[in-house]
Amino acid sequence: MMHPLCARASMLPEISAAASFLSHLLRARGLVSDRQLQTFSQSLQDLLAEQYKHHWFPDRPCKGSGYRCIRINHKMDPLVGRAGQRVGLSAQQLFRLLPSELTLWVDPFEVSYRIGEDGSICVLYESPPAGGSGAQGPAGGGLAMADSRISCKEELLLGGASPSKSYAMMTVSG
Repeated sequence: MMHPLCARASMLPEISAAASFLSHLLRARGLVSDRQLQTFSQSLQDLLAEQYKHHWFPDRPCKGSGYRCIRINHKMDPLVGRAGQRVGLSAQQLFRLLPSELTLWVDPFEVSYRIGEDGSICVLYESPPAGGSGAQGPAGGGLAMADSRISCKEELLLGGASPSKSYAMMTVSG
């Protein structure tokens, strides 16, 4: 098992991308101050790092994917709710500011999201495994290119009753 400090360092790009994305969604409504957004983002990163420290497996990125999934659908994701409380936002306020149905997958080497149950899955951040080749995330200077490996989300979707999903790419830089 990876030491918790090493795990946090290895997951930093992914949790940063997830927190930045949610902060951008909150910013879009214009009702949250820059200071609140910064505190929310940092709080969420801290909460995610703590939550994921024993569930981060770069050698097996799909392992623990369900545990690392951030979900808003009829109830607020507990970590997003806690980060919101730290800046004075109630769950009800977060529901008004964020999409009513949001799934955010935070996996080693990839962060992606889907808005709505039947929405397309969009990739926010993608990076090749150490020593690998393939896609690049925002730090790589370009849009991510999908590679041939099956992602955790694809495995879930292929095994489920959902119709096939179309994928779109989007990168977020902090």
